Amino acid sequence: MAFITANWNPLGEAFYRKIELYEMGWSLRDGLKECLVAAAPYGGPIGENSHCCKIFRIYNVMFLSLSLPLSISLMRQLGWTVCDDLLCIQEDGTVLIYDLFGAFKRHFSMGNEVVQNQVLEAKVFHSPYGTGVAIVTGASRFTLATNIDDLKLRRLPEVPGLQGAPSCWVVLTQDRQTKVLLANGVDLYILDNTSCTPVTPPGLSPQACSIVNMAVSFSYKYLALFTDSGHLWMGSANLKDKLSEVDTKVRTPPKQMVWCRRPKSQQPSVVIMWDRLLLVAGECTDTIQYTLDEESVCVAELDGVRIIGGSRHELLQEVPSACQDIFKIASMAPGALLLEAHKEYEKSSQKADEYLREIKEQSVLGEAVRQCVEAAGYEHEPETQKTLLRAASFGKCFLSNYPPEPFVSMCRDLKVLNSVREYTVGIPLTHTQYKQMTVQVLIDRLVYRKLYPLAIEICRYLKTPEYQGVSRVLKHWACCKVQQKEEPDESIAHAVSVKLGEAAGISYSEIAARAYECGRTELAIKLLEFEPRSGEQVPLLLKMKRSQLALSKAIESGDTDLVYTVVTYLKNEMNRGDFFMTLRNQPVALSLYRQFCKHQEQDTLKDLFNQDDDHQELGNFYVKASYKEKKLEARLSLLQSAVDEYNKAKNEFAAKATEEEMKLLRFQRRLDEEKGEALLGLSLQETLHALLTSNFHKQAEQLYRDFRVPDKRYWWLKLTALAEKDDWEEMEKFAKSKKSPIGYLPFVEVCVKQHNKYEAKKYVSKVTPEQKVKAHLAIGDLEGAAEAAIERRSEGEISTVLSRCSPTTDRALLERLNRARSTAAKK
Repeated sequence: MAFITANWNPLGEAFYRKIELYEMGWSLRDGLKECLVAAAPYGGPIGENSHCCKIFRIYNVMFLSLSLPLSISLMRQLGWTVCDDLLCIQEDGTVLIYDLFGAFKRHFSMGNEVVQNQVLEAKVFHSPYGTGVAIVTGASRFTLATNIDDLKLRRLPEVPGLQGAPSCWVVLTQDRQTKVLLANGVDLYILDNTSCTPVTPPGLSPQACSIVNMAVSFSYKYLALFTDSGHLWMGSANLKDKLSEVDTKVRTPPKQMVWCRRPKSQQPSVVIMWDRLLLVAGECTDTIQYTLDEESVCVAELDGVRIIGGSRHELLQEVPSACQDIFKIASMAPGALLLEAHKEYEKSSQKADEYLREIKEQSVLGEAVRQCVEAAGYEHEPETQKTLLRAASFGKCFLSNYPPEPFVSMCRDLKVLNSVREYTVGIPLTHTQYKQMTVQVLIDRLVYRKLYPLAIEICRYLKTPEYQGVSRVLKHWACCKVQQKEEPDESIAHAVSVKLGEAAGISYSEIAARAYECGRTELAIKLLEFEPRSGEQVPLLLKMKRSQLALSKAIESGDTDLVYTVVTYLKNEMNRGDFFMTLRNQPVALSLYRQFCKHQEQDTLKDLFNQDDDHQELGNFYVKASYKEKKLEARLSLLQSAVDEYNKAKNEFAAKATEEEMKLLRFQRRLDEEKGEALLGLSLQETLHALLTSNFHKQAEQLYRDFRVPDKRYWWLKLTALAEKDDWEEMEKFAKSKKSPIGYLPFVEVCVKQHNKYEAKKYVSKVTPEQKVKAHLAIGDLEGAAEAAIERRSEGEISTVLSRCSPTTDRALLERLNRARSTAAKK
């Protein structure tokens, strides 16, 4: 703690410090000399390609190898995707993609024109669309791919006067557009999709004859230009504003130049590296210089610069303001006083009270606690973190309303950060980077490195919901496990089921799908046995050509849509005979398919019945088909086929009914030919009604006798037809022809319905005593209804008559009815 500021260097109003993160664990004979090195941001892995032996390796941040050496020739550039995949850009424009462990994933080309003219230079960049690649060819033309996962190549316009590669260039991302800024001597150009625009940075030193290097900030908001006169120009990336210009006194073109700027800092600064010199320049004329004793590489980060050398891995960054306030010599900031108070308290010194009184008198104790908590997040040494957090906890004891969340949250964050910074893990995240990338992305990185136990511990410690945390990690572990070809299927399936257990939100079908992709079909089937959702099992079983098992699973699920899906798949994949035989062994599927065919595929339904010798259903099929047939002969033929099938099924009733239908059709055809009546296709009842209303009474009588129509139905039909025609004379003859099987009340009712009460009265006398009241009421004869009800001494009928009475009804009649009802009630 006493020497915490020993490595601080002032630059303007800010301080910069270089922190050693790790001692390197690699063994290169000449260090990084003649090596192409690319490191992923946010403490990511490192790719290294040695030009002399054309071998590349992937390391973690301590240069502990993560992959076997891989041989790739004619390499132009290395870079990392946002998912920690390594991009290797070759001279012919081919881009090879490897995962973190050196396994080849895929490749793509930057275009035919690149193959012919070769790649001179290439850059990998990140944009809102994803990871992109930009190249410049031997023909001095630029080609861009803004998202390698959705490859769309863009060839940018030609640059006037450019021969070969430009002196320097960068990719800019502004307003969701990707552009290239390049220098050709002292001239600057911006290339977009359609144009090449010359630009001039405001206030650039007139001594400059050429721009030899440039760098864009991590956020793509700021730009730095280095000229052959040794001047460094810093400004906005849109080249509208100048921040500062510094004379570095070094005219040699730098090997590398990157921005070093904290997200909320007001101080612009750029790190420039030569062979043995590292220089930090800011707004003021002064600079910070570090001597390098080995070949190194600078990696831009969100809040600093990582410096990777042959023996050390360091972080150069601006000292955060909270740390400056607390640790700066002779600082009287609230956080500094609180830290001193806590030190004195641990010594049991009375000075602790004096410091606390001074903080309280200024009413800044809350601010002091906040500064200590914030500064703890910026420190890398666990002991320094603990000291600051203890001071913050000490100060909180004297505050009654200080919220605990910031302190608790910082403790959790630091526990996670310290665990991933461990040498065995090797992810040197800062607190600022951690907050920017989120916990979920950190878990993804750990999973991608196969650090499953640590990922699970972090999820449990942070109480991440299972489906986002532990379950997600276990699923990745299982997907990796099934790819281990040296283990038998039973062993892997058992290990996966035991490990995953009842973990929430895990789909065994996804794990089984990964096993199938790896060529382990039997393992995939075993894993699907643990999948509780049939809807997830069936699609994969079909993909694996295990259709019989898929059909069984679909039927077990009880999901008809799922069964239909499998049946449709089988129909398309199998020949007709095998398909029908498969369905015969699955009655549920067969029944559902029949239902489908009834509505969609009638011919297929007939084939099914024929194959099963189901004569009853075949007969039904022919009858239904006959209703759709317009031609009589075709309809009769179908009905005859139905009769034959019913006879084979020994269903005499259905066969007889169908024969009656055929007989009716022939009768209708004969009448159509003789009388010109359009009767074909009508039902028996409709035919009778049509004949009666058309005065074809003889034909109706014949139909009545031939088809043994029940007497009551025939009388009703004839009565209704005569009433509709107002043929009252014929109705009277009909009533007198013989005793009515339906009684005479219907005669009264149909006459009243046709508004002819006069005719209705003729039949009232013939109505049975039980129906007299209804008949009299139907024609509006209240007195007659009363007489009939009183005569029958029926309380219900008397009440019905009384309900029809109105205030104008004869008083004497009402009294008679009331007396009669009372008498009937007593009985």
